[in-house]
Amino acid sequence: MSQSFDASRSLTALEQDNTIIAVIEMSKAKRLVAALVPGLKRQPLKKLDADAPALLKLLQRWRDEAGRAGHPIKRIAVAYEAAGDGFWLARFLRAHGIEAYAIHPASVAVSREHRRAKTNRPTPSR
Repeated sequence: MSQSFDASRSLTALEQDNTIIAVIEMSKAKRLVAALVPGLKRQPLKKLDADAPALLKLLQRWRDEAGRAGHPIKRIAVAYEAAGDGFWLARFLRAHGIEAYAIHPASVAVSREHRRAKTNRPTPSR
C-alpha cells in the first residue's frame, strides 16, 4: 500500500525549545541563511557561498550553540524557495537528517496590488 506525503503539513509537532527553524534565500553564488535558534537571544543571519557542506556546517554550529545554552536540538527544519535546480539541496539536507522544504516559486502567495502588467512594448527612445 503506498502512502502519499503532503509537504504542506509536517507530521511532527513543533517543539520550539529543541527545534532550529531556518530559511534560506538562494542565488546562484550566495546563500543568506536566517534562523530561530533556541537559547540564543539573537536571531542569526549568515551569508554563505553556494556550498552545501558549508550550510551543513553552519546548521551544526547553531545546534552546538543551542546545546551549550541548555537547549539540546532534536530537530532542524529548513525552508527555501527552490527555483530551477534547487530541489537537489533538499535531497542533500534530508540525507543528513535535516527536515527540508523546497517551496516551488509558483506556490508562494504574493500581493499583486502594486504590480504593473507586463507588456512586450519597446521602451520609447528619446
